[in-house]
Amino acid sequence: MLKKVMRIIITLSFLAGGASLAYTLFDGTHISISFLNTSNFGIRMSLTVIIGLIAGLIGYISASRITSWLINLLDWLESRLLKMSFGDLLGAAIGLVVGLIIASLLGSSFARIPVVGDYVSIIGSVLLGYLGMSIGIKKKEDLFGIFSSFPKLGKDKEKLVSAKIKNKAVSKILDTSVIIDGRVADICKSGFIEGELIIPGFVLEELRHIADSSDDLKRNRGRRGLDILNKIRKELEVKVTIDEQDFHDISEVDSKLVRLAQVIEGVVVTNDYNLNKVAELQGVKVLNINELANALKPVFLPGEEMVVQIIKDGKESKQGIGYLDDGTMIVVDSGKKYINQTIYVVVTSVLQTAAGRMIFARPKYNDNRTLHEVNAIG
Repeated sequence: MLKKVMRIIITLSFLAGGASLAYTLFDGTHISISFLNTSNFGIRMSLTVIIGLIAGLIGYISASRITSWLINLLDWLESRLLKMSFGDLLGAAIGLVVGLIIASLLGSSFARIPVVGDYVSIIGSVLLGYLGMSIGIKKKEDLFGIFSSFPKLGKDKEKLVSAKIKNKAVSKILDTSVIIDGRVADICKSGFIEGELIIPGFVLEELRHIADSSDDLKRNRGRRGLDILNKIRKELEVKVTIDEQDFHDISEVDSKLVRLAQVIEGVVVTNDYNLNKVAELQGVKVLNINELANALKPVFLPGEEMVVQIIKDGKESKQGIGYLDDGTMIVVDSGKKYINQTIYVVVTSVLQTAAGRMIFARPKYNDNRTLHEVNAIG
């Protein structure tokens, strides 16, 4: 419907413009070209109508292309405006108003020139308006400084602008691994992630390919990822947007994620260690779910005591291995003899690695009092 209306408007605009230009040329009062001037009103009107119809036909033929161009231009402008901060928008608005005022003053000087004067005024408004917007964005701090001469108004406006900029929530871009992992849904539900969640179109396409895989494990992982996305969109009060931007010059999904984060100035949410490092090298901020999980694990200092069940032997002689509820591995020296038993241990050291936290401990006692004390509590 919009395209049809646009086609009618463009056709009528071309027709009116062509007729107006033809009437001016053949009138002889505004322009002196002897072979175009005619005193016969009927001939002049006929020529005006013919040229107007030709211009309208040209407008009708080219309307679809002009409409597509205008729609693409509006989409581009909308995307650029959405990415701009409140301060940039305010500066651009002030600059645009100043530029249009100057263009209007200058345009009045050319208004008396036949035919050309109107076009000079239009071109001047476009150029000076754009120039005013550009200078307004780049010099917004100086513009806001003008208001500082008005004590209360200037301070309130400056505080409002700075608060808007500081409180702006950055968009979070989810990668395939963190969607399949599923913990991001619980984190969003708890309210620890603010701002808009961006699901890139190429990530969604990768999830669909995984869900259609012939391998059972991959297929289940892909379907789990799609279920998690549906849960986030339907059950949680988080704004989720599918971004259809694609970068055909890049083949790897991880590289596309980094490029998208640079374009929209967003943050990548992942649990992929390699993607984390690549993004940081290229100046893109990353929220790693695994790092968050490690940060939330309880802290144990050397000398503290805990109860742990030894479930298997370790790599070194006489070592026993146990795990906390959060998955932290406990390496118990001389704990091999306590396999399948729950004992008291004393922490000797804590090792933090990229893969997680590892705790080294020893039995609280070197004899059966370890077991007796646990049994007494149980």
